[in-house]
Amino acid sequence: MADMGTQARRSAIYLLDQVLGEGRLLAECLSAGALDRLAPEDRARAQRLALETLRGLERADRLLKKHLQKAPPLHVRNALRLGTVELCQGAAAHGVVNSMVEIVGHSRRHGRLKGLVNAVLRKVAADGPEAWDKLRVPRLPGWLRGPLVQAWGPEAVAGMERAHFAGAPLDLTVKPDAEKPEGEELPTGTIRLYEAGQVSALPGFAEGNWWVQDAAAALPVKVLAPQPGERALDLCAAPGGKTMQLAAAGVDVAALDISETRMARVRENLLRTDLSAELIVGDALEHEGQYDAILLDAPCSATGTIRRHPDLPQAKDGSDFGALIELQAKMLTHAWGLLKPGGRMIYCTCSLLPDEGEVQVEEALDMFPDMTADRTALDLPWIEPSWITEEGGLRLRPDYWPDRGGMDGFYIACLRKAA
Repeated sequence: MADMGTQARRSAIYLLDQVLGEGRLLAECLSAGALDRLAPEDRARAQRLALETLRGLERADRLLKKHLQKAPPLHVRNALRLGTVELCQGAAAHGVVNSMVEIVGHSRRHGRLKGLVNAVLRKVAADGPEAWDKLRVPRLPGWLRGPLVQAWGPEAVAGMERAHFAGAPLDLTVKPDAEKPEGEELPTGTIRLYEAGQVSALPGFAEGNWWVQDAAAALPVKVLAPQPGERALDLCAAPGGKTMQLAAAGVDVAALDISETRMARVRENLLRTDLSAELIVGDALEHEGQYDAILLDAPCSATGTIRRHPDLPQAKDGSDFGALIELQAKMLTHAWGLLKPGGRMIYCTCSLLPDEGEVQVEEALDMFPDMTADRTALDLPWIEPSWITEEGGLRLRPDYWPDRGGMDGFYIACLRKAA
């Protein structure tokens, strides 16, 4: 019987096969139950191994190239990649090599290649760890790197790639009246933990004192500055971080999402934190009503979240961006019709692409005579002037706060409707 390390590695290789072979995102695999049979600690290890391998993919491939005459089948290559990343991060060679040989050896299709795996990983164990740190920081694939360099310049993109490779700490948004957990308090009020461990075991989780939310993702509601008693709509609400922020501010919140499954997570989060909101499963483009404040976190490429989701640039190729940009424009237009005169709307995306942020708002400002970008909403002590964009939005990037662990890429604009 395989030991627990081998089980976690086998599952991690399966995840890599899905991302790199089938173009599936890790979140899709996990929600489909890919790791459900594993014990919790093994499940966490399999996810961590898959994420670290995806982050170090370029380095692993460079090290493996000199030991391979030709590329083996993807499943075997992914076993070698995972083994290489583990070895270069200091894992014991004996355990890693034996596990990978066993995993490949048990494969009906690829069992004959276990000798190759053994030989290659022994060579990597000998020369890999020293060579690892001398290799460049892994770069984004060309289909994404090109547009980002065009938008922000090569130096900024190199900074983003450093942030992506480093991964992301755990950020918590704390309820206004709750005890703050130990950690670094960021200028925005988010509590950041660099060594978190299991989230549900942290102090204050069971009591509902806080929820997990990247520091950048917590800013749209802060810019909206909701007031007690206002009627607010959170469009595309799942998994519920912004809904909870609105509810905690004393707002009468309607939270809408098209997915019943995703809305179940919002319901769970509200229950745990003892906060309340009206939950609506439906299509944002068909929703009706009138609101004082609207938060539209529009479906997007999610290119700002690669620190946490290194599978994204590997599983996607940018071919769906055009449809997303079109959908964002439709949603922004429809949401504007739901806003009361004198009300304000946050349009935001967790994207690094100007077409999903700055350009959308520029076009909306041209389209609606009663719309203005509320620059005073950005007059907050922790917003740096260089983050404010020409049309009056807020641009956040992973290379910001490099000494603190970075932040997700986000675009945020506060749009006010004439009274």
